[in-house]
Amino acid sequence: MVTWIVLGVVLFALVVLALAVRPVLARLPRLRRAALALQRRQADALALQSAAEALQDRAAALQERSAVTQERLALIKARRGK
Repeated sequence: MVTWIVLGVVLFALVVLALAVRPVLARLPRLRRAALALQRRQADALALQSAAEALQDRAAALQERSAVTQERLALIKARRGK
């Protein structure tokens, strides 16, 4: 008699567990697609970050060249003014 009660409780617990897990398993494909989309976005963000860093380096180099050019122009103007 006790064996049947224990068996019934165990089976009931398994049924409740299966009913609780079912919605989670149904969402797994959507969660996987969302995870893949997030990974693609992360890769795009990393690519944009590296491109932005390269652009920043180019802007700094151009700024240096501009400063040098302005100095040379000031020297040329000073020589012509004398």
